Amino acid sequence: MAAMHKAARDAKPDHKLADIKFLPVIPNPSKILCAGINYRSHAAETGRELPKQPSMFIRFTDTLIGHSGEMIRPNVSDNFDFEGELTVVIGKAGRHIKSENALDHVAGYTCFVDGSVRDFQKFSVTSGKNFPGTGPLGPWLVTTDEIPDPSKLTLMTRLNGKEVQHSPTDLLIYSIPQIIAFCSDFTALSSGDIIATGTPEGVGHSRKPPLWMKAGDTLEVEITGIGTLRTRIADEPD
Repeated sequence: MAAMHKAARDAKPDHKLADIKFLPVIPNPSKILCAGINYRSHAAETGRELPKQPSMFIRFTDTLIGHSGEMIRPNVSDNFDFEGELTVVIGKAGRHIKSENALDHVAGYTCFVDGSVRDFQKFSVTSGKNFPGTGPLGPWLVTTDEIPDPSKLTLMTRLNGKEVQHSPTDLLIYSIPQIIAFCSDFTALSSGDIIATGTPEGVGHSRKPPLWMKAGDTLEVEITGIGTLRTRIADEPD
């Protein structure tokens, strides 16, 4: 970290930000692990019971896209929903990690959209969460020296400029250390693994009428201390 600080201190920008094409923060993670129903408010709006343990599912790498990219609405469904999430990037590998030591294994934090195809998700979480190009990740990684306590952040999601989700991150049912410990018990965590921590209330399918994303929409997830992840919605090519 000291060497990185020194390099940044002595460097000058050589590109305009507008000219940069962003990739996902971790373009090819070995694992993308996601916590479902991990905010009490989200459990209440979906009518679900609180999970007895972290409820994890897995995403594929080809679901990821970068900041300012296009989030692809599949042509087999119009039930395309947003879930803004705080996401952990593992820095130090480990297995059977204790909760009290879990944050020592974190490289940093970023923003994520768990784009969900709800009608497919009703009969299969795996299918509803794994359409290609539905998982924006970024815009960048903020290291743990700048975010020593990830429970003191605020998450906001905006669709076409209108706020649809707003929550402090201390309302997680299972904390980040608990999620890391749980995941490390059933799989070895590696550097670069992604762990999404769940979404708060406000998702589109729980609204009356439902609020689905469509081509031409702009979705933003902002987390204090990290920044704003922005994406455009586009239809899947025929």
